[in-house]
Amino acid sequence: MPTRSLLILAGGRGTRLQEVHPDLPKPMVPVAGQPFLEWMLRFWEQQGAGDVVVSTGYLAEVIEDFLKARGRGTTVREREALGTGGAVRFAVEQQPVSDPFVVTNGDSLVAAGLSGMWDLAPGVEAAIAAIEVDDASRFGTLAIDDEGFLQRFEEKRPGAGWINAGIYCFRRHVIDTFPMGASSIEMDVFPSLLAAGARIRVIRVSGQFLDIGTPASLLQGDAFVQKLKEVLPA
Repeated sequence: MPTRSLLILAGGRGTRLQEVHPDLPKPMVPVAGQPFLEWMLRFWEQQGAGDVVVSTGYLAEVIEDFLKARGRGTTVREREALGTGGAVRFAVEQQPVSDPFVVTNGDSLVAAGLSGMWDLAPGVEAAIAAIEVDDASRFGTLAIDDEGFLQRFEEKRPGAGWINAGIYCFRRHVIDTFPMGASSIEMDVFPSLLAAGARIRVIRVSGQFLDIGTPASLLQGDAFVQKLKEVLPA
């Protein structure tokens, strides 16, 4: 099987968590006795990620030291804040990746089978994982057509819906269409791709979802890891 690359976006400041963990970047915040990044790496390695690239920025040296001690993983350090889209373009320009490759946010994870994220059918340029939640007010929802393709991103609103799980797959050549400099995958990249007629598959997944972006959601971490261990090897 060809090597499958995973790019983890871990450059954000995590302002809402700074009052709790001022000296740590979000992916290094402890969850169930380990940095959240450790659980991410264990999960994605089990899902088939053969090589991992971590895009760093804020407190980059903390993540770099962790990966060096772990003995696996490559980092690419942003010189300036680039947003999610800009970080992807910059990292891929600096570090070879598989075609296609998977991108995930460094502050969220789904306890579900995601090994199929690297599988893109002919004519499909990208994919996005979606998970159904009872309250989408923090996240916004995805508008999905009857064939399972992305139509657009909806504004945040109360109520149940399919939300962006922060996990994407891109064919390598698509990165050349990303805006230069800072950009957002949700606000800039996907709308531009859709306007150009690109087909973006929505992969619906079922499993517990954790976003450690706020102190309140971080409190759910221990229970989440117990669920995550059900899909991890012993």
